[in-house]
Amino acid sequence: MFPVSRVPSRDELLDHLVGARIAGDVATPRENNLAHYRELANGNPYYWFGVDLGDRWADEQDVLAVMAELCGVNEDPGHRAGQDTIDPELTVAALDRAAAELGKAAADRARVLTATGHPGGLLDVHAQVAAALRAAGCELVRVPLGLTADQGVVTQLAGVAVYERGASLWHTHSPAPMSEILGALPREGEALPDLVFADHGWAGCAAQHGITTVGFADSNDPALFLAEHEGTLKVCVPLDDHVVNPRFYEPMTAYLLAAAELG
Repeated sequence: MFPVSRVPSRDELLDHLVGARIAGDVATPRENNLAHYRELANGNPYYWFGVDLGDRWADEQDVLAVMAELCGVNEDPGHRAGQDTIDPELTVAALDRAAAELGKAAADRARVLTATGHPGGLLDVHAQVAAALRAAGCELVRVPLGLTADQGVVTQLAGVAVYERGASLWHTHSPAPMSEILGALPREGEALPDLVFADHGWAGCAAQHGITTVGFADSNDPALFLAEHEGTLKVCVPLDDHVVNPRFYEPMTAYLLAAAELG
């Protein structure tokens, strides 16, 4: 793994992303990607991540075309099984766009909410971003107490909104936890966030509410890429969202924060 004692250059980060399989030849197989694109196109709301896609993406080949453009999966519709890819150049380009949004939030002393539906992989990434924004003078949204969704609890750790069930943090695609937060804040006299930095349904729901949103998404999670394509979501960063060790994301996080001048 790239040493965390310094920020990687762009070329060093590209090499690291491929070596750690955050991008390049990723672990998610082609069959799984195509199955998810098909479910989204068939109108299965589980795969919409809280984004209202209407009937605009009823052709899975249209979904594949956007995923090839914004994520870097194989564009050939005849490639039905085996290895699929995320283009590391697209990952770094999206990180640069995400950094611009973080830098703007810091300059504006914005009100920010960070959240993850993938705590096993991305919790520390979001926590480091939250800490850097707080240090820059941003106000981090505090999740109201007592919120529940999907038979679990909506809570917050290290400044990051998460979903807890049975005393454990759960992986979730659901937009319901974010919906609960966005509904509760006005009831408590609190403003909505100016920026949401999240993934999965947390990001999709926030973007659908008209909040400037930066999200992470895997090659089998097309909804956020479609939301960026349509302009609903500001930036979608393509990556494998659960690699072998969450520490493999540390060089990426260092690059992101440095690009945002938050390091």
